[in-house]
Amino acid sequence: MLVSVVVLFVGLSAGGVVLIVTMKYVLMRTAGTEARETARSVAELVDTGSLADPLPAAPTVRVQVVNAGGQVLYGSAGADRLVPILYPRELTGLPDGAGTFIPGTRIGFTGQVLVVARAAGPADARVMVLVARPVDELTQSVNLLRTTLLVTFPPLVILLALVAWRVVGAALRPVEALRTGAEEITGGARPGRLPVPDSRDEIHRLAVTLNDMLHRLEAARARQRSFVADAAHELRSPLTNMRTELEVAQRLPDSTDWPELAGDLLTDVHRLSRLVDDLLLLARADDATTRAVRPATEEVELGALLAEVAARYPDVAYAPATGPLWVIGERDALSRVVANLLDNAVRHARSTVRLEVAADGDSHRIAVVDDGPGIPAADRDRVFDRFTRLDDARARDAGGSGLGLAIVRELVRRHDGTVTLRGTVPPPGLHAEVRLPGSLPGPRASGAAAEFDAG
Repeated sequence: MLVSVVVLFVGLSAGGVVLIVTMKYVLMRTAGTEARETARSVAELVDTGSLADPLPAAPTVRVQVVNAGGQVLYGSAGADRLVPILYPRELTGLPDGAGTFIPGTRIGFTGQVLVVARAAGPADARVMVLVARPVDELTQSVNLLRTTLLVTFPPLVILLALVAWRVVGAALRPVEALRTGAEEITGGARPGRLPVPDSRDEIHRLAVTLNDMLHRLEAARARQRSFVADAAHELRSPLTNMRTELEVAQRLPDSTDWPELAGDLLTDVHRLSRLVDDLLLLARADDATTRAVRPATEEVELGALLAEVAARYPDVAYAPATGPLWVIGERDALSRVVANLLDNAVRHARSTVRLEVAADGDSHRIAVVDDGPGIPAADRDRVFDRFTRLDDARARDAGGSGLGLAIVRELVRRHDGTVTLRGTVPPPGLHAEVRLPGSLPGPRASGAAAEFDAG
């Protein structure tokens, strides 16, 4: 406000100075123009020999016609008939039609007087027309304007400052309410919502945006707390098994089968290691910075990739495509997607698991089908949540952590694809389908396609 008031005062002062200077210039120019017009008119009368005595002029103007010797030949009403308005030394060097200022007391006026001189008459009998125009009333007008501005400017600035103070204060009152609300939220004295003003302006939109941000932050904190709690619970299980086995081993005789015990411990270590890897992968997926960066991509041929993954599952029936299917993506991530779906299917299948891949328009479809108990339609979206297990036959976990499908959805999303679950026909069973955008083979892919066809 102080800066605004100072700027306002300087601006008004500068405007007042410009107004005074401009007004003075215009008034003086008008007076000079009036005096020159009078001198020109009298000069025309001299040239035509039509002079009258007294000379015609306005009551406030004095006119004289003076010869080269300084003698006053003609004068207007009120003009001196003996002493010229300008002395000979003042006329010397004064250009024709130019003007000069003299004290008004010389010719009976107060203040300054503007005198304009103009030559007239034949060359052998040149005379000088002198026109005196007082400017005291003009100066008084400028002084009156200056005084008025000096008197009215300070109260006007003070009034405008008070109005601006009230207006800015009213405009910033919602901001102060937002600040107070944020302080209370930080101190835990109120829920995570800021007061939203009724006005539909920028501050209203700011409050709505901040509330949306707080809602997202609260949801993120809730997910983080749930994630940490679930992770701690899942990590506790293998650690508890390992501790129990070691405590029991301390009380076993020397004839204990230590290799078998080591194998059990190694199984738990593998499960623990896989769980930690899954948690790290999902934690990176939750990082906003990681989400903004696309993963390293390459041209991947799905048929060869699925054949490589299916080879690790002897009981899986793999149905390859009739030709190469190329996608742009991360090979390890796509391999992880297929492996997680196969792990889930193998754990719950009664007898058969099928892996299929085919082109479908502009996308490529990967399907994993099992004849297990299936998943109810109401739960097919929920199973993609982290640490989700169902209460039916699929809850008979054989080492799973409840993160497999969550990882599948995250990795597929990063490749701009979709993953869906549906029942098989006839039921029971589960049909997991992944769709990825297809890609035309590049230079490297074309060579690989030739090898695929040759094989």
